Amino acid sequence: MKIAAFNVENLFDRAKVFNATQTVSNPINEDFVELNNLFENNIYSPADKARMIKLLKDLGMDKSDTGDYVILRKIRGALVKRPKNKPMEIVANGRADWVGWAELKTETVDEIAIINTGRVIKDVDADILCVVEAEDRITLKKFSEFVLKKIGGIPYDHIMLVDGNDERGIDVGVLTKKAFEILTVRSHIHDKDNNGRIIFSRDSPEYVIKTPLNNTLVVIPNHFKSKYGGNDPASQAKRVLQATKVVEIYNRLLNDGFTNIVVLGDLNDTPDSDALQVIFTCTDLKDVSSHNSFDRGQINTNGTFGNGSDANKIDYLLLSPNLFGKVKQSGLFRKGAWAGKNPKKWEMYPEITSEVHVASDHHVIWAEINI
Repeated sequence: MKIAAFNVENLFDRAKVFNATQTVSNPINEDFVELNNLFENNIYSPADKARMIKLLKDLGMDKSDTGDYVILRKIRGALVKRPKNKPMEIVANGRADWVGWAELKTETVDEIAIINTGRVIKDVDADILCVVEAEDRITLKKFSEFVLKKIGGIPYDHIMLVDGNDERGIDVGVLTKKAFEILTVRSHIHDKDNNGRIIFSRDSPEYVIKTPLNNTLVVIPNHFKSKYGGNDPASQAKRVLQATKVVEIYNRLLNDGFTNIVVLGDLNDTPDSDALQVIFTCTDLKDVSSHNSFDRGQINTNGTFGNGSDANKIDYLLLSPNLFGKVKQSGLFRKGAWAGKNPKKWEMYPEITSEVHVASDHHVIWAEINI
């Protein structure tokens, strides 16, 4: 059995702001989140209304509901008036007065990049593939059916993705081949901390999968809180909270009698971070990159993002001891990532002639396990 994790960075459409420089994108993301949070207030105070006007202007929506990167969606009622030659005005007095939200504009992923994402998935040829930052289940299904088929690959038989807590269409999902049946799915999108705040930025679902030899495998794909826009103490604390919950999920599964468990995906932090140390010290999960079979490629580093340096190890395949002991081969697949002006770092697909053509900034982490 081959299992892999791949942050695909969206398959067909990606939030436009993600393709901007961080100087542009950071304040837009911050304003976008703050604006939507203000919209949820039961009563809009004068200070709330003043702040909404400021955020709408900063997001380029002072003249209309459409800015360069953000759209104001209004379903019912009215939020704002923009009278000619008069200041913009918030006319709703609270959440009950209107139905709507702020939404990030999307743009189509480069066509060559879409095909290269398919090439990576085809060439890795995992029996169980965890994908991160996929738009939704139907998009994932269409990608499997049309893109994989177009390049000579075989579409996956079982495709599952539960829409998570991120409004930007970057969810975690699982694709499996016919003989690897998904038996049950348990979502954790509603899990909250002691203060009533949602724990997972996306989700931390449990997929119980039956293998061809009738073994049971539990796969837990994840995408921890990003460092995108900065790695402030709040972001670090959020990842620690998420890691702590994953530990709870894993230990419960052990107590329930499961021995074949995989935690995998983009955990957005390095092995020495507080978040990863919570996992390593509070569970017996083992990082596949520590296995003696692990193939790091030409640059011989553990990095899974960007230039592949050890400082960029943020994607993981963590195995319960029973699975770790049965690993036959493992490694990183880098051909779909940008090697820059030094192609000797790793072999790229010949179709990647520019950074815009990459399948993803992330490299695939995989393992073949005799189960």
